[in-house]
Amino acid sequence: MSKFQNRSVVLARRPVGEVRDEDFRIETTAVRELRPGEFLIKVLWFSLDPYMRPKMNDVESYMPPMELGKVVQGESIGRIVASRSERFAVGEIVTSYTGWQQYAISSDQAALLHKVDPAGLPLSVFLGPAGMPGRTGYLGLTRVGDPKPGETVVVSAASGAVGSVVGQVAKRIGCRAVGIAGGAAKCRYAVDELGLDACVDYKAGKLAADLAAACPDGIDVYFENVGGAVSRAVAPLLNPGARVPICGYISRYNAKDIVSAESPFEIFGALPTPPEHRFFLVVEWEAEHAETTRQLADWIRSGELKYRESVAEGLDAAVPAFRGMLRGENFGKQLVKLADD
Repeated sequence: MSKFQNRSVVLARRPVGEVRDEDFRIETTAVRELRPGEFLIKVLWFSLDPYMRPKMNDVESYMPPMELGKVVQGESIGRIVASRSERFAVGEIVTSYTGWQQYAISSDQAALLHKVDPAGLPLSVFLGPAGMPGRTGYLGLTRVGDPKPGETVVVSAASGAVGSVVGQVAKRIGCRAVGIAGGAAKCRYAVDELGLDACVDYKAGKLAADLAAACPDGIDVYFENVGGAVSRAVAPLLNPGARVPICGYISRYNAKDIVSAESPFEIFGALPTPPEHRFFLVVEWEAEHAETTRQLADWIRSGELKYRESVAEGLDAAVPAFRGMLRGENFGKQLVKLADD
């Protein structure tokens, strides 16, 4: 029998509206023996991301819904502590979609599994600015938004894991970068630390007027993370030929009936001249994973790409941290730390 005991968070029932503690349960199980081609990962950090919430609903979308009674899905970074694989050795660090648990068995054939060479960087950044959120922001902006120097790029959730990368990359390209964020502190961070030209506080009560003042020449690219009232404020400011990469719309993820909730596609599609807009997934550019990760990591090392993290400690903190993230209580990338490396 394996010497490893695993604690995990499983989906106990489908959440209705905001997630509750009762929607999850923590289980403890023995880790089974490895089979040929398999290896065991000790999870050190795992990621909490907005896309997880709609996957908890019993609704088919771009990915199947999470299964009841199974470990909550999500990306993690960890170290291999046992192996019967010829490709993955004990001691190597990997990112993978092991979910909310302390140990996970993976195999040579697993999808979206990548070795990591931190080269002096904290492991957590490979779940944030040099990880899936960073690649999502960089590739979604450059491939779908296609910004040109001198254009105005607006990004919602500008202080978050994805939005903070979008704004900084837009500035590197030579664009006017305008953020939208919740609260004065997050807006100050976007301007003073991330280097955006302006940031509009959607909680201040004057979103439409403040956004119009921040974008006197209109909006050429809008990177969508939020939806709802934010999308409605952006829509009339879009210039002819504008592009709208749709990453997500977190403002609707806790809706009791997400299928009928208003989406950005309805808002932008209803305009007299709809902008070019589409939903995208970062895996569309999976072939560029290594190259993009290296570029983002290099910018972090040089100090050119800045980031913040909100860290919850321990498996028991995952659900409260997830609930808080969906409310916008986190500042930057939301993570759960399980163990020191």
